[in-house]
Amino acid sequence: MTTLFLRTLREDPADAEVASHRLLLRAGYIRRAAPGIYSWMPLGLRVLAKVEAVVREEMARAGSQEVHFPALLPKEPYEATGRWEEYGPNLFRLKDRKGGDMLLAPTHEEMFTLLVKDLYSSYKDLPLSLYQIQNKYRDEARPRAGLLRGREFIMKDAYSFDIDDDGLEASYQAQRAAYIRVFDRLGIDYVIVSATSGAMGGSKSEEFLAPTPIGEDTYVRSPGGYAANVEAVTTPVPDPVPFEDAPAAHVEDTPDTPTIDTLVAHANAHHPRADRPWTAGDTLKNVVLALTTPAKERSLLVVGLPGDRDADMTRLEAALAPATVEPATEADFARHPELVKGYIGPGVLGPQGRPDGVARGADDDAAIPYLLDPRIVPGTRWITGANEPGRHVFELTAGRDFTADGTVEGATVLEGDPAPDGSGPLELARGVEIGHIFQLGRKYAEALGLEVLDVNGKRVTVTMGSYGIGVTRALALLAELNHDELGLKWPAHVAPFHVHVVATGKDQEVFEAAERLASELDAAGIEVLYDDRPKVSPGVKFKDAELLGAPFILVVGRGLADGEVELKVRAQGSSEALSLADAVATVSARVREALSD
Repeated sequence: MTTLFLRTLREDPADAEVASHRLLLRAGYIRRAAPGIYSWMPLGLRVLAKVEAVVREEMARAGSQEVHFPALLPKEPYEATGRWEEYGPNLFRLKDRKGGDMLLAPTHEEMFTLLVKDLYSSYKDLPLSLYQIQNKYRDEARPRAGLLRGREFIMKDAYSFDIDDDGLEASYQAQRAAYIRVFDRLGIDYVIVSATSGAMGGSKSEEFLAPTPIGEDTYVRSPGGYAANVEAVTTPVPDPVPFEDAPAAHVEDTPDTPTIDTLVAHANAHHPRADRPWTAGDTLKNVVLALTTPAKERSLLVVGLPGDRDADMTRLEAALAPATVEPATEADFARHPELVKGYIGPGVLGPQGRPDGVARGADDDAAIPYLLDPRIVPGTRWITGANEPGRHVFELTAGRDFTADGTVEGATVLEGDPAPDGSGPLELARGVEIGHIFQLGRKYAEALGLEVLDVNGKRVTVTMGSYGIGVTRALALLAELNHDELGLKWPAHVAPFHVHVVATGKDQEVFEAAERLASELDAAGIEVLYDDRPKVSPGVKFKDAELLGAPFILVVGRGLADGEVELKVRAQGSSEALSLADAVATVSARVREALSD
């Protein structure tokens, strides 16, 4: 440690929000270069290399070959697939000195596709699986949590190339099995959930999520085994309700009721039901949203949903991609006086707002497009806005009194909602995405002309899969899952060193014995960090050892006079005395046992 390039910190960095962020900075594994961008220090690189080694071994076992692309790429391939615009503000765009458009790659689908197109032309060349471990760049609006959500990160991305859909399914399952082995070996608990494809495109998509309260992803699971990212949850659609005998809709004065709660209270006080009280679920909330396309075109959309639910912007963005979604602004309302805030109803929206039933462009005076939550089926009756201040319409019946331009999955998913597959009530949980696998299909191959000759000599479009692991995110998650109030507690297979030898005291005999133990452990194949600092107090050395997080700490100090040293097991918080003569053999055996777990 007298020569190791390392400085530990005694205090938590002010901007560090989660344990992994605090401890990786304090222990000198990473250093902040800019928001969401970190430099890697020697200890951090040692852990990173071990995580990458597990990934490489399992990719090789799955039959995937490693390549490496540049991170700085030309615009044209991404323009051909539409992602130059679809990625929106998350894409780092720049120009070279000649004015050519370039980007820092967020993913490399286009480059893999073009490489295979350049070299392969026959079905005999397939199936093929390639991967890389490479830096990726996304201009996160709010980078946070250190390595868990940064603007530069390291990802393993693999791609499969097959002649048909059966081949794609086989490649997908091989990669899925490899991911299971990777996360099992790393010791990260995970759930596999159905997911949406987003800007990647494609059909089938699954995420590997590590359950943790600090996770930014919400997912659901049921007692019967259903699991999905919240964006991918579909709503079981109720059967239509006969409405031939439904009472006529009627408008009532409802002063000072701009919110669902005030409306429900007023309805129960002045227009009580005979069978039961009105609830928020009897109201139809109409939420005005502003959509911005990648080409910066802005338009409004209104989503109708039961009043006991809120609009979930994450689900809406997934459903309405590639547009970004945000609540309408005061300026938006000012341009549309027909939208009476707090009292918006279907009468001025969608088909009923267009006498000829024809949708028009965003700049026309025609009614704003209107989408409904799937629960709002024909025959359901609602209290909703009458498009006048202080007035609502009661018994407004879907399918009789109003229709919409379609449906959208945009309402919050609530604890206890039924699972789409009928496997029981849903439970909500939080997680961190550590892997994502896609069946891309032919989107990129068609856009970039990747074709081969089949067995009959006919040109066919190759079908592709894409498979990503967040390598730096996995490392951060390991730190998040393996620490205590004193510092990190790395599992042996990813620890920067297996044993941290600490020489305490001032006697030269202590340092000589400690150095001899370190050398003998090293010769036995054990990775050792030796704290040989001569004028550092034992307290500081112990704090550093606990902070750095090696699985075993071997202390050489006052017990040496009795022929003993102390072995601390970081994960268990335990310690024991070992005889100096047996220390190397005992510690080596403990390390090998830990590595085999």
